[in-house]
Amino acid sequence: MAPIPTPPAEPQDTLDAYVGLPAEGAEQQARERGWSTVRSLPPGAIITMEYLAGRLNFEVKEGVVIRCWKG
Repeated sequence: MAPIPTPPAEPQDTLDAYVGLPAEGAEQQARERGWSTVRSLPPGAIITMEYLAGRLNFEVKEGVVIRCWKG
């Protein structure tokens, strides 16, 4: 059996700090802090539940981050 791969370490970041920021600035800041993938989603977007290490998700309403989570 093949060994289970070790996922890369995620940036040590305070996710609540992104809430209330303009989406473009929050995305740039997240990339600078080491997040490999950053995606912005509209409120209520239908997404799959797979977890992707290193990904940061923003829920954006009217150009402002209203929610942030890993995966």
